[in-house]
Amino acid sequence: MKLLENLNWRYTVKKFSNLKVDQEKIDKIIEAINLSASSGGLQPYRIFIIENKELQKKLRGESFNAQIEEASHVIVFASYHKMTKGYIEEFMNLNAKVRNMSISELEDYKNALEFYHLNKTEEESAIWAAKQAYIGLGTALIAAAELKVDATPMEGFDSQIVNEALSLDGKSLNSVLLLALGYRDAENDWNIKLKKVRLPIEEFSTIIK
Repeated sequence: MKLLENLNWRYTVKKFSNLKVDQEKIDKIIEAINLSASSGGLQPYRIFIIENKELQKKLRGESFNAQIEEASHVIVFASYHKMTKGYIEEFMNLNAKVRNMSISELEDYKNALEFYHLNKTEEESAIWAAKQAYIGLGTALIAAAELKVDATPMEGFDSQIVNEALSLDGKSLNSVLLLALGYRDAENDWNIKLKKVRLPIEEFSTIIK
């Protein structure tokens, strides 16, 4: 299975080289994230692809994650504070257009989404949306591995700095994850020579028949 080979190949890069990732590969990773699963299909997050070194340095701030500054590209995953009636209505209009259906045919779907989301507190909604971004991150890691692009996911950053730099508050978004993309510096990355450590399958998984 090629997927397993790709996942065995990938690791968390600690030191990136100065090689730049081709735009074609970046576009494929973006498309893969866009195709990723999300609850209700709502995609309650947005991604921002940064390839400006000055901005990357600013986004790093005081973070210990030098990869933010060194990577070819950094993807910021930013999730919405809360699902709104307006967002759901726009989503239903898109459904109707893409699936060539009338809004009335989607009424039950719309009502279910509104019942589930409009009764949540902002905190509950924000937590839910952030979880969907993590699903997108997983898809991005797999896509990058298939393209032999190194990828390092990170939570260790100052979200306030990122939010301000990208004006996310004005978009009702909050940065929750960063993904550094590039190519490993094989000579200077201490992590490249270490074997991947994972639990034995029989300890990690339980089959219930």
